[in-house]
Amino acid sequence: DVIGKREDGYHDVRMIMQTIHLYDRVEIKKIKSPVIRVETNLYYLPINEDNLVYKAAKLMRDEFDIKEGVRIVLQKFIPVAAGLAGGSSDAAAVLVGMNRIFQLGLKQEKLMELGAEIGSDVPFCIMGGTCLATGRGEKVKQLPPLPRTYIVLVKPDFSVSTPWAYKAFDAWEPGRKPDVQRMLAVIESRDISKMQAEMVNMLEPPVIHEHPVIQQLKDRMKEEGADAVSMSGSGPTVYG
Repeated sequence: DVIGKREDGYHDVRMIMQTIHLYDRVEIKKIKSPVIRVETNLYYLPINEDNLVYKAAKLMRDEFDIKEGVRIVLQKFIPVAAGLAGGSSDAAAVLVGMNRIFQLGLKQEKLMELGAEIGSDVPFCIMGGTCLATGRGEKVKQLPPLPRTYIVLVKPDFSVSTPWAYKAFDAWEPGRKPDVQRMLAVIESRDISKMQAEMVNMLEPPVIHEHPVIQQLKDRMKEEGADAVSMSGSGPTVYG
């Protein structure tokens, strides 16, 4: 649910988030040289301040006056700009990893607070599981876990920019709003087949208007027997 635009340019949201068994690999090593070195398996990803793993490492070094540098090797498996919070999960991994290797002794709550400075989804990626996220997405509350289930992801061969999706939403006539309370009750019941009735992503209509293939993918997944289908985040990934 997108509740409205904030003065800081972000939007207030109320959304249910879920981690799944798809992940990137992040290796972090201390180095004597006081620099941050980022290496990645994707040639087009930035390896400077424009990469969230670099931002996370810099934040930790600055905040806790860490003298040594770090070498971060990032292997991406989560599709990029896909509405799957892949970059946020990598940043979360760096915060957790640096907390360990530099023995900072930070609790999860403090790591989530630091994560919110990097991106709205980072606190959720630190907590993981099934969560309710509010504010701009950075206020996270643990929910009862969903039952184990298979999830199919389809990422079309284009990307959607999150800022563009919200801008398109602002110019759009809002449609049906999700009933988050009812979805929370469905989660309590652990009955995934009841979820479809409550599956509403308010960013879907403007994004589908621009990319009709997303609706085709949703329809096809339902035809193939998925219990519940939706676009993930700002898209374009569809999950069933």
